[in-house]
Amino acid sequence: MAGNEHEVNRSARTGKFVKDSTVARNPDTTTTETVGGDKTGDQEVNRSTTTGRFVKETTTELHPATTETQKL
Repeated sequence: MAGNEHEVNRSARTGKFVKDSTVARNPDTTTTETVGGDKTGDQEVNRSTTTGRFVKETTTELHPATTETQKL
């Protein structure tokens, strides 16, 4: 990985950060994301502020009060 790029683990159900040991125990309900890198802000993701789950851009447009766009 280049620069300040690193991996973070999240629960697919809650969107909260979790430990590596949680990923090992629950691989079907967790996800590992690569964040950072040389080009900051080059990728956008949309999340529900209620659940923390990823949502489509259309969902963000329809529900701006309960979603957020993050730049990775």
